Amino acid sequence: MFESDPSFELALRSLDRTNTEPPIELLAVREQGQAMLAPVMVPEGKLKNLEKLITKYRDENTTKGRARNWKLVDSIARIRQAALESFWTDDTDLFPSDGEPVWWEVWLRVGQDRNEVSSTFESYAESIGIHTQTRRIEFADRTVLLALATREQMSQSVDLLDCIAELRLAKDHPEFFMELRPYEQAQWIADLLERVETAQGKLPAVCLLDTGVNSGHPLLRDAIATDDLLTCDPNWDVNDHHSHGTQMAGLCLWGDLTEQFVHSHPVLIEHSLESVKILPPPNYHQNRKVLYGNLTQEAMARIEVEQPERERAFCMAVSATDDRDQGKPSSWSAAVDAACCGSQDGRRRLVIVAAGNVSREDWRLYPDRNDVDSIHDPGQAWNALTIGATTEKVQFSGATFPGWTPLARPGGLSPSSTTSVNWDDNWPNKPDLVLEGGNAIREPGTTETDTDDSLLLLTTHWRPAERPLTTMGDTSAATAQAARMAATLMARYPDFWPETIRGLLVHSAEWTLEMKRATACSTPGRQTRLLLRCYGYGVPSLERASWSAANSLTLIAQGSLAPFEKRDGRVATKDMDLHALPWPREELSSLGSEEVELRLTLSYFIEPNPARRGWKYRHRYPSHGLRFKIKAPTEEVEDFRARVSKDAQSEERPGKTPNDPGWAVGPTHRDRGCVHSDWWTGTAADLAERGHLAVFPVGGWWKERLHLDRRPVRYSLIVTLKTPETDVDIYTPVATQIGVAVAV
Repeated sequence: MFESDPSFELALRSLDRTNTEPPIELLAVREQGQAMLAPVMVPEGKLKNLEKLITKYRDENTTKGRARNWKLVDSIARIRQAALESFWTDDTDLFPSDGEPVWWEVWLRVGQDRNEVSSTFESYAESIGIHTQTRRIEFADRTVLLALATREQMSQSVDLLDCIAELRLAKDHPEFFMELRPYEQAQWIADLLERVETAQGKLPAVCLLDTGVNSGHPLLRDAIATDDLLTCDPNWDVNDHHSHGTQMAGLCLWGDLTEQFVHSHPVLIEHSLESVKILPPPNYHQNRKVLYGNLTQEAMARIEVEQPERERAFCMAVSATDDRDQGKPSSWSAAVDAACCGSQDGRRRLVIVAAGNVSREDWRLYPDRNDVDSIHDPGQAWNALTIGATTEKVQFSGATFPGWTPLARPGGLSPSSTTSVNWDDNWPNKPDLVLEGGNAIREPGTTETDTDDSLLLLTTHWRPAERPLTTMGDTSAATAQAARMAATLMARYPDFWPETIRGLLVHSAEWTLEMKRATACSTPGRQTRLLLRCYGYGVPSLERASWSAANSLTLIAQGSLAPFEKRDGRVATKDMDLHALPWPREELSSLGSEEVELRLTLSYFIEPNPARRGWKYRHRYPSHGLRFKIKAPTEEVEDFRARVSKDAQSEERPGKTPNDPGWAVGPTHRDRGCVHSDWWTGTAADLAERGHLAVFPVGGWWKERLHLDRRPVRYSLIVTLKTPETDVDIYTPVATQIGVAVAV
């Protein structure tokens, strides 16, 4: 790509050299601002011919004393790195930024001599400081290798570019790091630790309830203090006796280590780690049978006694080995719910649990087996954030598994993830979220399945003296990543309640295209149910959960209300909160018929009542329920208030907003459990008139037992308004209304 200086024209006739051998062809001409742009096609392997024109300009003069080829070269401001970009075949958004060292997947042309091209590339790469890997993949007319370089280095040498046929961003494969020798893994770890910055002040923690953590690992030792390693039994050693806890710790702190290793930017650690060992070491003769609900609560109490002021997210990927509960509450799941809502001590807690895994022997039946293998106890807990697994990992070692194919498509359900498809509709939609849990592969023509390191996540090995790194997958790995997200949000927003952190993660989640494709059916309501019971609300995004932008803003309200009272000898609902949203009405009205999106999430904790006595009315499992409604465009505020008040008195099935088809989930499916999220799509003009939102209670077992002394219930309401990418700023007028400082 040639570009002229502003207001100057390129010497187009000099660029178009179709009469030379080999020909150089001018492809097109366009203007960008005041500059002229001209892409030129140079035959594969013939960039040197173009360089010769430039070299002659530099070194030779014509008989009249002017630089040779001066008309061509004097009209060129720069030969942009588009020479490099022209080889790029990945998504253009992935093209590396200036000065950013990344791993490139380099596809070399073969030409007449494959070895000569490879040797030439390696020689020039070494001369300009580009690091290349020794491993190669050879195809009929291409050789593929990996190179660590900046875009400036990659475009520095025409001789180097002359060898290239195609460029892609190297895939983040744990397999590469797993094949390194232990001392080589240690070098990568040392490089990462040099880039680490730790946030200041009191850091929140992820508290692992697992098999213990071996805190001497170089990637963990600075994040977990000796005093924060506890056990439920004083006779147990605090160290990890199994491997699971240490692997979880690595993902809770770093996420997938592959992503940290392949970049060179600073890494900010915003939280710490804690560990309470809840599983006994092998051959331990006591407590073979334990009441795990009590054990879980005891583990939480132990760390809270040691560190009472620290905020934390509890992470537990330990679950029952069967799915016999089918969504019905158990003593374990109810104990988790009680701990979350603080029914015994008034302290709210954020607990993140794994959905549980499909047995590896049953992967051959994917995906049908996942629909009937239910989420394992205590994953049915209403208040807990239950995590299933999805996967984007589909590339693996073809040399080790020739002809094998990935089991799950990118963006689909991980083969290990259990679901709530076969649960009764009385029970919550679980899992709540799905995160990366790895993939599996199938041998062609058979039912044989396996997995590969490249399809898993890279984390910390429990015996670092043997080797520092290992891989992990399944819903355990997904749960660890969710806990990391939660602790990061706690660090950034220290005033947010556990209910709010849970709500933000759900609020940020989206279904992938593959999830929608896999559940497609003729009945939209059935598809919505399948989406929610396979994937929850989808894949969360820390970025979406953290920030507002000019065309997308998020409002968060943390409130409380008294749900019930005795009135005229009967129990009735009491409080309703009516929120007047600080809507940017003028800005929305100016968008007219432009399509906008409004997303609402309501998150609260219930007090459990797990005795199996029918779960109707006075024996219902949840203490109460909350719902939200938003005003219709043509509805007056007082009419809206009256309608909601009437709905609140009609038990769990309030009426629907008239003529309001724009909701993606709808009340039939969203009003299950105690976190409700939905999004409405319509015109900006309609949304401008929807500036009031109500939160109101519906029945629970508290309603029949009003003689019990109950405090007001808390809730978090999250509202996001998203408009098209336009010049209309909706953030500033809202910030001005609510008194948020706006940078000028």
